[in-house]
Amino acid sequence: MTAEAVPTRKRVLTGFRPTGPLHVGHLAGNVGNAIRLQDEGYECFYFVADWHMLTTHYDRVDELPGSVEGLVLDLLASGIDPERSVVYRQSDLPEVAELALLLGMIVPLGWLERVPTFKERLRDMAERDIANYGLLGYPVLQTVDIAIVKGELVPVGEDQVSHLEISREIVRRFNRLYGDVLVEPQPLLSDTPLVPGSDGRKMSKSLDNTIDLADEPEAIRAKVRSFVTDPQKVRRGDAGRPEICPIFALHRRFSPDIADWTDENCRTGALGCVDCKTNLADRLIEQLGAFRERRAELAQTRGLVEKVLGEGAEKVRPVARATLAAARAAMRFG
Repeated sequence: MTAEAVPTRKRVLTGFRPTGPLHVGHLAGNVGNAIRLQDEGYECFYFVADWHMLTTHYDRVDELPGSVEGLVLDLLASGIDPERSVVYRQSDLPEVAELALLLGMIVPLGWLERVPTFKERLRDMAERDIANYGLLGYPVLQTVDIAIVKGELVPVGEDQVSHLEISREIVRRFNRLYGDVLVEPQPLLSDTPLVPGSDGRKMSKSLDNTIDLADEPEAIRAKVRSFVTDPQKVRRGDAGRPEICPIFALHRRFSPDIADWTDENCRTGALGCVDCKTNLADRLIEQLGAFRERRAELAQTRGLVEKVLGEGAEKVRPVARATLAAARAAMRFG
């Protein structure tokens, strides 16, 4: 789709938690999709979700300034252009906090308890004490993130549509109670593949199983070598099952030109896991080279991140204030 194919500039909203460096799963998914939407001419609002970070990292706030700066540099180096997209920090909008308080008053507890992400986070991060009010109530804050900027479209994969549905329900409930004030967001479906991490689970910073975009070549090679593979393929010559192998899933995304060859030779046993991992590491190092150079260049520009976030806040603040004022008036707060 080209920019001309978008009849009106629909407003897109998506956020990124500053809990660590961006990784190749982001590039294949949320970040890559954000760049595509920007290039296709949508009105893109991309925010650093630093309040959301507190749901699981409330005891690591000393890391927050560095994490925010690193995330913004990663986004810029990936291709997010603050001249074409509004890039801002969630906590620079106090209007978000007030609207979250107001919406929280109307959300039934049962809606929050049934959201699968809450239990998934508790399971995946069982070693940390994160069973808190903020994590349970994160769908309310998520809803405000979208509604405060009048977000019309939220990019999601098919497996994430249910996560957006609670935001749509909250908006509908507010509008039924107080009038047609908030914009009900629609899912913008994207064909985002699940990118597995080194342990075979979904690549995630919280699981420490990632290959980061800024990793140096030797770090990439070491991380790729650590990936689990088909447990039945013990040595070269053993027939493999690429469909269950995390390394092959990454080949499909980052080396599609040799994916079919890899599939065939893995199944026959002609390709060993060591060589298969070496091929993948070579491709990742080559493809991420430009990103590493660009990021290093951006990091030398003093004050760049604060400038980008400050200008983004100035662009989004009037929208947020107008939305909050309308919600307050509808609820008879003047």
